[in-house]
Amino acid sequence: MNDTIQIEATVEQAVDLGLREDEFVMIKDILGRIPNFTETAIYSVMWSEHCSYKNSILWLKKLPKDGPHMLVKAGEENAGLVDIGDGMGCVFKIESHNHPSALEPYQGAATGVGGINRDIFTMGARPIAQLNSLRFGNIEKDRTKWLVKGVVKGIGDYGNAFGIPIVGGEVAFDDSYNTNPLVNAFSAGVIDINNMISATAKGPGNPVFIVGSSTGKDGIAGAAFASKDITEDSASDLPSVQVGDPFMEKLLLEATMELSKTDAIVGMQDMGAAGITCSTCEMSAAGDVGMEINLDQVPTRQDNMLPYEILLSESQERMLVVVQKGKEEIVKDIFTKWDLHAEEIGVVTDTKRIRYYMGGELVGDVPAESLVLGGGAPQYEREFKEPAYYQEFKKFNIDSVNQPESLKEVANALLAMPNIASKKWVYEQYDSMVGTRTMTTNVPSDAGVVNIKGTNKGLAMTVDCNSRYVNADPEVGTMIAVSEAARNIVCSGGIPSAVTNCLNFGNPYNPESYWQFVGAIKGMSAACLKFNTPVTGGNVSFYNQSVTDGVEIPVYPTPTIGMIGILEDKNKLMSMDFKSKGDLIFLIGEYREDIGSSEYLASYHGVKSSPAPYFDIEEEFKMQEVIKVLINNNLVNASHDVADGGLYVTLVEMCLNRNLGFDIVTDSEIREDAFLFGEGQGRVVVAVSEDEENEFLEYMISTKVNLTLLGHVTKGKMVVDDEHYSFVNEAKDIFENALGNLLEK
Repeated sequence: MNDTIQIEATVEQAVDLGLREDEFVMIKDILGRIPNFTETAIYSVMWSEHCSYKNSILWLKKLPKDGPHMLVKAGEENAGLVDIGDGMGCVFKIESHNHPSALEPYQGAATGVGGINRDIFTMGARPIAQLNSLRFGNIEKDRTKWLVKGVVKGIGDYGNAFGIPIVGGEVAFDDSYNTNPLVNAFSAGVIDINNMISATAKGPGNPVFIVGSSTGKDGIAGAAFASKDITEDSASDLPSVQVGDPFMEKLLLEATMELSKTDAIVGMQDMGAAGITCSTCEMSAAGDVGMEINLDQVPTRQDNMLPYEILLSESQERMLVVVQKGKEEIVKDIFTKWDLHAEEIGVVTDTKRIRYYMGGELVGDVPAESLVLGGGAPQYEREFKEPAYYQEFKKFNIDSVNQPESLKEVANALLAMPNIASKKWVYEQYDSMVGTRTMTTNVPSDAGVVNIKGTNKGLAMTVDCNSRYVNADPEVGTMIAVSEAARNIVCSGGIPSAVTNCLNFGNPYNPESYWQFVGAIKGMSAACLKFNTPVTGGNVSFYNQSVTDGVEIPVYPTPTIGMIGILEDKNKLMSMDFKSKGDLIFLIGEYREDIGSSEYLASYHGVKSSPAPYFDIEEEFKMQEVIKVLINNNLVNASHDVADGGLYVTLVEMCLNRNLGFDIVTDSEIREDAFLFGEGQGRVVVAVSEDEENEFLEYMISTKVNLTLLGHVTKGKMVVDDEHYSFVNEAKDIFENALGNLLEK
C-alpha cells in the first residue's frame, strides 16, 4: 500500500466538527504534524463529550467502584459485571439516547434499546430483561404527545421484535424537558463468568473482522451531535439519527452466543457511538496494540462512501471482532449460518497506532491511546458555582401553603396527574412475558424481578430518580435516588448489589449546571458507599437543554440510577398488593410535617420553589435492614415504599391488584395533607396478617425503628379518618386511564 496522507485540515474545519482551537493544537502536537480532514473528524468524535467524558471523568473517578460482588469494574469493559453465585454473573448497563430521540423519537428510542443490548451480549451475556427511564415535557403540548408516542412505540417495537422483556421503568413529565426529552435504556443479561468476552485487542497478526449489518451514512457524527445543545436548527442534524433493525440484531445475538462458545475470539466490541473509529481505537488501546484497517473491505450500503463517512458511521447492529489467527473460518461459518456479514477488514499490529487505508492509500494514522477515555483524550475540571435559587428554595415554609378544605378532592386530583397516574398506556405496548423469565408481570412489586433459570435465585432491577428533588438539592436528591432504588429492591425481597447510572445534565460550561453535576456525584458516592452498591459504569449525557433566543434552558438534573439486586430465594419474592380483608397496615420509618418538592406542592399548589423532601440516610438504611428481616422471616405479606404522591398514593397502589381497600387514621399532631401527600423519605408500608401480628410486633419493638399502625385492609372502601374517599374501582378507573386520556386529547 502507498503511505499517503491527504490534504491538511484547517482550524476552521476542526471547530466546525466540534473541536476547540486549543484541542486542534493538542492534536498537532500529538501527531507532530497538521492532521488531515479524516484524522480531524476522528478526533472530533473521540474527543467529543459523548465519547471522552472530558468534562466529567475527573469527578467520575471519585465514585465507589469496589464491592463484594464486583467482577468487572467501571470502564474496564462494555458493561459492568457482578457475581450472582453458582458460577454466574449479571452484566448490566444503562445509557442515554436523548438527542436522537428529540429529533426522531421512534428511531432514536429504538436504536437506544438496540445499542444497550449489544453492550450486554458483546460480552457474551444473553440479555434477559430491559428497563427504561423516560422524561418528557408538558403533556398538554402536541409535540410532547408526538415524542411520547414515538419513543414508546420505538422502544416497544424494537424490544418486542428482539425478544427481551421490558420488566419495569419510569415515566415523568416536566416543562424543563419540553425541547429535550430524556430516553435512558437499561439492559441486564446473565453469563457464565468463565465465558466472558473482553473488549480488548491482542496478538499482532490476528485478523480483525467487522460482523453484522452493512455500513451506511446513518448516524454519521452522532457522538458529536450528542455533545452539543438542541437548538432551533437541530432539525438539520437529522442524518445523525441512526436507523435500527431488531430482526438483524436478533440474528447478531444468536451468532454472538454461538461464537462465544468457541475458542476463535480474542476480543469483541459493539460499534456504538463513533462506529468503527471508536471500536478500533478503544480495543487497541485496551490491549496496548495497534491495527491496520482497510476501509475498502467494509460492507457498505451506499457507493463511493468517503473514508470519514465509513469511520464515523453509526449504522446499527455491527461489531468489531479480533479473531485468533487460523480460526477465521469458524467465524465466517457461524455468521454465514445466521445470514450476516463477517468480513476481514484488518490486522492487529504492535505499533500502538491505528492506520486506516482506502484505495491503497493511507488516509489516517493516529496513536490509539491519544483518542480514548482516560488516555490521551483531554480531561477538564470545570468551574462550578451554587445557583441563587438553591438558597431561595430552602426558605420555603409549609405555613405559606393553606391546607385545602377537601383532601378527598386533592387525593383524586393526584391520582390523575401524569407523574402519579398509572403508566399502563405505556407498558401495555411492551412485551413483559417474552422469554418466560419475568416474575412480576402479574405480581406487582417495587422492582422488576426475573427468574435465573436453573437456580433458586431471582434478579431484581429498578431505575429511579426524582429530578425535582435533584434540582432542589443535587446532593440530597441523588442520595434519595440511590436510596429509593435500594428500597425498591429490598421491598421486592432482594439484596441490593450494584449500580449503573445515566447522568443527564445541562451544558458543562455553565457553572451552575456543573454545580448540579458535582453535587450529584457527591450524593451518589455517599449513598452507594452506605448501601454497599458500587458503581459499575454507565453514561454521562451533557448538553440536555434548549437554546431559545440565545438563552440556555437546561432540563432538570436527572442522574438516573439503575440498580440490580439478588433474591437468594425466589420464593421470597414480595409483592406490594394487599392480600386479605382485615390484615393490619403499618408504616415503617420516620415521618415529618414535610411537603417539600412533593407532587402535591408542585402540581396541585403550583409551588415550584421548595427544598428536597426530608431525608436521613442512617434512618433509611436501618429501615431497609428491618424490611429485609421481615420479608425473609415471612412476617409481612405486602411491602411498598412511600414515594411520588406520598402515603395516600402508596396505599391506593396496594389496593388495585385484588380490589381491596383500606381504613386508616392519620397523625393528629401534624397536618393531614403532609401526612397523606408529603414525600419524606425512608418509609415503607407493610401489611401483616393476624397470625403474624404478635411476632411482627415483637421483632419491631426490638429494632427501635419507628412503627405506626395506620389501620386495616377493607373489602373495597378507601377510608381516611372515618371519611369515605373512594371505592377501589373508582380510584382504579381514574388512576389507570388518566395518562391515556391526556395523550389522546
